[in-house]
Amino acid sequence: MADTSPRRSGWTFRPVPPEPRSIVELITTGTLDAELAATLWVLIEGRVPIVVAARDQGAGKTTVLHALLDFLPAGARRVELAGAAETFAWLPQAAELGWPRPAGPAVPGIERDATPVRPETTVLVVPELSDHLPAYTWGPQARIAIRAASIGYDLAATIHADSLDAVFDALRRPPVGADDDELSRLGVVLILRRRDDGRRRIVAAHYVRPTARDEHGHVQRLGPAVLATWDPARDAFEHFGWGVTPELALRVDRRAGDFELEVERRRAYLRGLVDAGIVTVPDVRAAIVGYRAMQPTPTTPIPAH
Repeated sequence: MADTSPRRSGWTFRPVPPEPRSIVELITTGTLDAELAATLWVLIEGRVPIVVAARDQGAGKTTVLHALLDFLPAGARRVELAGAAETFAWLPQAAELGWPRPAGPAVPGIERDATPVRPETTVLVVPELSDHLPAYTWGPQARIAIRAASIGYDLAATIHADSLDAVFDALRRPPVGADDDELSRLGVVLILRRRDDGRRRIVAAHYVRPTARDEHGHVQRLGPAVLATWDPARDAFEHFGWGVTPELALRVDRRAGDFELEVERRRAYLRGLVDAGIVTVPDVRAAIVGYRAMQPTPTTPIPAH
């Protein structure tokens, strides 16, 4: 997996990232459970965008996002945005997406792979959608990242917000100004909270349904679906993804029955890793690669929708 995140020398631009944690460690500590992790694995591998939201600093947004990025498909190309300094010189569709000025030269100190950027293979990684630091992405840069998701680019981001409505409200308002059709491409939005005892939980996982048109050209807008919630009384997760399984399956070019079976296989595989004590980042990454190697060659996919 090529990682073309910016690399800088001579000056400090970004906060020190947290120590990486594996998805299995997050399951072990209860941030999410194996069933939700397995569902996210299938969706992220199928290039459904992911946004991790939390209100508080230190809630673990970046930790969760980077653990989930290990589910990206083999060969995915990551491009980490450079915050307020981002020029989108590397993005072929920058003008088409409304970048307000001609794409300038690459930002000094940033090295990116010179191979062509294509929507079907590129993930835009946004460490944080906010204006708290110049290193973070907001305003016109955030708007372009969201619009890029609407033309097929994958998106992985974090944002300061404590609910799905708060995510939408923040991104609708100036200076981002995303419209409802653009926001409908956010994919899965996870709401993360830190408990009083310091433990972290994904309290809600939402699937944002993309705006579509029917055979007559009429716009179809469906409200977001809840994939899972956390019950604090039981400290356990409740799952509701079965209600939108056909939609999720179509989104990743699978049949509904195959989608359910694959989620169950991956749930059992992740539980096996937990039970075996395989939790380090390198070991879990190797296990994910190993799982893919065990899978049969896919049959003819469902035609793209």
